[in-house]
Amino acid sequence: MRIMTIVGARPEFIMTAPVSRAIRQRHEEILVHTGQHYDDNMSEVFFTDLALPQPDLNLGVGSGSHAEQTGTMLVRLEAAMRSEKPDWVLVYGDTNSTIAGSLAAVKLNIPLAHVEAGLRSFDRTMPEEINRVLTDKVSSLLFAPTPVAVENLRKEGITRGVHLVGDVRVDVLSDTLARVQGRQARLLASTRLSGGGAFALATIHRPSNTDHVERLKDIVETFNTLELPVVIPVHPRLHKMMKAFDLRFSENVVAIEPVGFLDMLALLDACEIVITDSGGLQKESYILRRPTVTVRDTTEWVETVQSGWNRLCEPSPLAFKAAVAEARKKPPESHPDFYGAYGVSQRICALLEETVVSDPAIAPAGF
Repeated sequence: MRIMTIVGARPEFIMTAPVSRAIRQRHEEILVHTGQHYDDNMSEVFFTDLALPQPDLNLGVGSGSHAEQTGTMLVRLEAAMRSEKPDWVLVYGDTNSTIAGSLAAVKLNIPLAHVEAGLRSFDRTMPEEINRVLTDKVSSLLFAPTPVAVENLRKEGITRGVHLVGDVRVDVLSDTLARVQGRQARLLASTRLSGGGAFALATIHRPSNTDHVERLKDIVETFNTLELPVVIPVHPRLHKMMKAFDLRFSENVVAIEPVGFLDMLALLDACEIVITDSGGLQKESYILRRPTVTVRDTTEWVETVQSGWNRLCEPSPLAFKAAVAEARKKPPESHPDFYGAYGVSQRICALLEETVVSDPAIAPAGF
């Protein structure tokens, strides 16, 4: 069986690693990198850290508006699919690479499988929300990470081809956590925190936060004046917009270059709390039992909020600082196993094998 896997951004590199290994044990995989994230700190380092095979095809799309980026991907992915003739196209998550791969596949009548199906923030102003809703509508196999995701799909009338497999990050963290211990001393030394003091690990990158001067000003001001030091790997978008708005971090903030997955995991394992607007990091911090403050008013990972491990907040300094103070208190005693057991990648591979590609029942689930 020939499976074309499409990746292009950090979350996809992370999720692909264990699934790719499972597929390649028994099948042929064509790994396509769209180039959505293209510099070494956002792309190549993840291939190295996660032992991902080098892409068979690199489309080199690069940056651009949503329309430019998605349109260019769509044209180049269609050509790749016509040439490679895969039995399945496999996409992940909610990026522009995901929606472009999905549309190219279904237009060519190639069965589509979606890993991380059924997530909903219910915020249609987020490009990611549109990408995942549309991808679920045209997918033949939908690999849901949680019961909440399955229920979201059911409410939209999507029940055929839906499988509760658990979350791929369970496999990723289990496979890699033991490898990060030796990295912490070096990382902390570079952050002025080599003495082992408590710190918050932060990431901010969503346009809804970075591209609005008042919101970003409030976030920076809060980081600058927190009672807890903040370590933040600076996303290129954050760097660009802070420069445009003439904003600067104080000495309370240790701003570092973007880091690879293993270094990020080492910092996550060492921190006291997490402050983020990233979907993936919310989940990783939950799995590793780190209380989290999410600088958004919605989240796809509602179970992390309902369990008390995650707090949603707007960036106004007063509310923001109150949320951080609450997160620093004693964490909840209960830590439900929302994301399933190890072996998610093998379950995904088995379902791809069991689903006969000529079967009319694998028509897109939303049609």
